[in-house]
Amino acid sequence: MSTAFVNGITVGYDDTGEGDALLLVHGHPFDRTMWRPQPPAVPGHRVIAPDLRGYGETTVVPGITPLDTFARDLAALLDHLGVERATLCGLSMGGQIVLEFHRLFPGRVSGLVLADTFAQGETEQGRKERNDRADLLLREGMAGYAHDVLDSMIAPANVEALPEVAAHVLGMMLAAPPEGAAAALRGRAERPDYTGTLPGIAVPTLVVVGRDDTFTPVSDARFLFERIPGARLAVIEGAGHLPNLERPADFNRALAGLLADVSDAGAEPARR
Repeated sequence: MSTAFVNGITVGYDDTGEGDALLLVHGHPFDRTMWRPQPPAVPGHRVIAPDLRGYGETTVVPGITPLDTFARDLAALLDHLGVERATLCGLSMGGQIVLEFHRLFPGRVSGLVLADTFAQGETEQGRKERNDRADLLLREGMAGYAHDVLDSMIAPANVEALPEVAAHVLGMMLAAPPEGAAAALRGRAERPDYTGTLPGIAVPTLVVVGRDDTFTPVSDARFLFERIPGARLAVIEGAGHLPNLERPADFNRALAGLLADVSDAGAEPARR
């Protein structure tokens, strides 16, 4: 692991390989280790996987962490690493952060992977639920929540069929700092609606979703796919909310296809 001091915080990250840059943005309440199966599957790329503010080895800042704060942290990390442009791959909350990054810094984006995520703004009910959950995490910690949602984070059948994956997912959730997770929940409760930005996405884009995802179902993925010009859609069978861990070979195949599209589009190489 490496660290960088950017935007007033210390960011823990992994940086492996050489070539065009791929930035992996994890979801809530996870950390960069959720991407373990991906770097070996994309040779010829520089793969950067950071812990987001409030998670993993990165500084916890209590309060509210809006999506634009996460996006600006990522841009500052890329600056620190000398990377001008990258393909961004985000899952769930990470996908929303990727959409915000594209809104703020479209010229720095070579391609997009939007995994198990959605573009719509928060509803009043959703805002209340996220803030209530943030209160609960601060009051009771992560354990109850983590055990309650495990069979929603991955397909219920995979809890039994893939015990190592289930243990990894549960371990990430249990290790997440409650203050960081709560700050992210409060920030997502105030997120904007990205629907209007989707037709303006002009880089190769992959929308990917687990067939059995209950948090962000296939209908959410189709919403993105139908509005982003030229997007690919990959529905991963036998997977829930974390297809990159549940069915890594299928996820990696779709990811490799998107990276080939980026290469064909003439994306600028990352500077090392």
